[in-house]
Amino acid sequence: MILLLASSLNSDSNSRILAQEARRVLEQDGHAVALLDLRDYPLPLCDGGAAYGHPNVARVAEQIRVADAVLIATPIYNYDSTAAVKNLVELTGRVWENKIVGFLCAAGGMGSYMSIMSLANSLMLDFRTVIVPRFVYATSEVFADGRINDPDVTQRVADLAQTAARWARVLKAA
Repeated sequence: MILLLASSLNSDSNSRILAQEARRVLEQDGHAVALLDLRDYPLPLCDGGAAYGHPNVARVAEQIRVADAVLIATPIYNYDSTAAVKNLVELTGRVWENKIVGFLCAAGGMGSYMSIMSLANSLMLDFRTVIVPRFVYATSEVFADGRINDPDVTQRVADLAQTAARWARVLKAA
C-alpha cells in the first residue's frame, strides 16, 4: 500500500492537489493507496514526553508503519517543509525506518527548490529511509481552480508516483 501524506493544514492547499494527482495515477495503475490528511488528525507538538501517547499519534504511526511507500505532499514555507510534517516525523520516529519516501512540494516561487533536502536528510540519516531522488517541486502558477494546469508537472507527479510504487514492490519482494 502506498500512503499519500497531505501535510498542509490549509484547506486550499496546492500540495494536497499534488497528492490527489498522485492518488489518481496510482489507482489508475492498480495500486492500493491511502490518503493520510493531517487536518483529520490533530497532533500535539512533540514535547519529548507525553505527546507520544496521544491517540492520534498512534493512529498516524500505524498508517505509516503498514505503508510500503510514503509520498509526502508538503507546502514549502520559509525555505522548509511545513512544521506539521516535521512534527509528525518527530512524533512517529521509527515507523519511518526502511520506507521508500518521495516528496510532492508546492511553493510560492523557485527560490526554495532545494529546501526539501533537510527533511530528506533527516529521514535518511535518522531512519534509513530510501528517498526517491525524483521529487516534484511546483510553484503557485501551475495551479488553477483546484487543479494542476501544467502538463509537465502532471507528468512529474506520475513519474514520482510510479517510481515510488516500483521501488516499494522491489523492496517488498527482497
